[in-house]
Amino acid sequence: MEIEKKDIRSLTKEQLRDFFVANGDKAFRGNQVYEWLWGKAVHSFDDMTNVSKETRNMLETNFIINHIKVDTMQRSEDGTVKNAVRLHDDLIVESVLIPTETRTTACVSSQVGCSLDCNFCATARLKRMRNLNPDEIYDQVVAIDRESRLYYNRPLSNIVFMGMGEPLMNYPNVMKAIEKITSDEGLGMSPKRITVSTSGISKMIKKMADDEVKFKLAVSLHSAIEETRNRIMPFTKNFPLLELKEALEYWYKKTKSKVTYEYVVWKGINDDQKSIDALVKFCKYVPCKVNLIEYNPIDDGEFQQASNQALENYISTLEKNNIVAKVRRSRGKDIDAACGQLANKS
Repeated sequence: MEIEKKDIRSLTKEQLRDFFVANGDKAFRGNQVYEWLWGKAVHSFDDMTNVSKETRNMLETNFIINHIKVDTMQRSEDGTVKNAVRLHDDLIVESVLIPTETRTTACVSSQVGCSLDCNFCATARLKRMRNLNPDEIYDQVVAIDRESRLYYNRPLSNIVFMGMGEPLMNYPNVMKAIEKITSDEGLGMSPKRITVSTSGISKMIKKMADDEVKFKLAVSLHSAIEETRNRIMPFTKNFPLLELKEALEYWYKKTKSKVTYEYVVWKGINDDQKSIDALVKFCKYVPCKVNLIEYNPIDDGEFQQASNQALENYISTLEKNNIVAKVRRSRGKDIDAACGQLANKS
């Protein structure tokens, strides 16, 4: 009977060390293999050149490396790169590289599909198939870092969890991935260069605050009027604005970290003065900034891009109230890079 191979990256360093001791080898061999798996992010045991052939064969017999493959890569006229990433079970997710003159941002996915039902979002039309494992999230970042070095001659500088899925619905795996990304044994990135974006899962925002995370928080708000927000994102009926407000106040009290509100303005939905005034009021609760996002329509339905005048009205009212606000222009339009419209974190 063939042995069922375990994904080696599901093991901790201690478990790897124990495996080698149990198989008559030295514990430090586990450290070596761990470094190859995470620090060097190899996809094959044969690439572990300082490990003996015999040891590599033993690893091959017992384990598998369930690495991702970049199935197709598209490059936009504006330099944005979109990866269709094939997972070990042949499911596909997307990740995007967003370059500016000074930085390169990776927009990564946390779920295959999404468990939420935001009416404006293409991903929400795909049912959630499963959560991504920590190594699958990590691999997306490694792939974009390599593309950044190849095309822009510089390492990846920022990461945003704004791809497919709701990161806080895959909390343990997202946290493990970030731990690896920020570890000196992984990619060694500063957590301050990572932004996790949520649609507003209040209890999980509080949990992040209790866990004393060091990365930044973004909230896809889109309306500070309950009825409008529920129309845009029906699931928010379970996470009302009052609860979100309390969670964000708790977050700021514990972390002293500003919140970014991601806010798409749509024609006839939230482009009126009442919506603007409601957002200004919501912004007064905790220190924050607002990213007003140009919308990429996914069809001819009710969600259509608002006028430039509507965006200007938002900007001028927010600035009059001393709230930092910027318009984020959509990126990678010619390749439909959905994450791209949430680019340019600052």
